[in-house]
Amino acid sequence: MTSLKPYLIRSIYEWIIDNELTPYLLVNAENTRAVLPLKLIEDGKIILNIKPQAIQGLDLGNTDIQFNARFSGKPMGIVVPVSAVMAIYAKENGKGMIFDQEELTDENPPPDSKPPSRPNLRIVK
Repeated sequence: MTSLKPYLIRSIYEWIIDNELTPYLLVNAENTRAVLPLKLIEDGKIILNIKPQAIQGLDLGNTDIQFNARFSGKPMGIVVPVSAVMAIYAKENGKGMIFDQEELTDENPPPDSKPPSRPNLRIVK
């Protein structure tokens, strides 16, 4: 089954834009797949303004959120895995959604803790 999270992000983003507010993403910057401006990371997190006027080429995909933006005047391609999104909310009023922090990403299933054992069957008479 596909994750509900990217659909919620897209719908909340649309609601924020429809109400002429500023959408912010709170991102876990410690995710190894994230491509973020390192100078702006604080306590392993970063807040990104994803208002259409502030960025270009926004793609709210099912696995990644991608866009281009300028940080200190330098262009940068941003990649945020959906699993790293901690919240999406409106800057002006704080309304939005905070997501449960996933210990493991959808792309990395948990390893088996022990090898599979032989079936334990017995004959019943």
